[in-house]
Amino acid sequence: MDLILWRHAEAEDPAPGQTDLERALTAKGQKQARRMGQWLASQLPDSCRILVSPALRTLQTAEALGRKYKLHPDLAPGADPDDLLRAANWPTSREAVLIVGHQPTLGQTAALLMTGEEQEWEVKKAGVWWFVQREADDPGSLYLKAVMSWDLVVK
Repeated sequence: MDLILWRHAEAEDPAPGQTDLERALTAKGQKQARRMGQWLASQLPDSCRILVSPALRTLQTAEALGRKYKLHPDLAPGADPDDLLRAANWPTSREAVLIVGHQPTLGQTAALLMTGEEQEWEVKKAGVWWFVQREADDPGSLYLKAVMSWDLVVK
């Protein structure tokens, strides 16, 4: 199974009275999302299932990919790695799954997959971590396929 973790791009600071879920991408964040979306579009299999946090900034990030996606409330800010892995049906999904989500959950999930322990790892804004586990019942078949930053994507 392929599991791709995509952190939302740069978002505005909350305005007075605005909830965290209502924060939109900045102009720089829109550029970050476009660039990473172009790279992902060229790499993802057509059958990839895309799950997105209900926060506005993750929706705007996912829209830059130009594919259909599904909102998943269990991916909202404050989710934990178990919520994320359950939503993705890790490691038994028959299709690749792209999660568009938040820190610290994405970094904690990456650490859990790589080390077996929850740790506070950072996934940079608009960054992608791509994991593959070849055999669902064999954690030893897990490998990190790619880590990509939006600013490394060729325009």
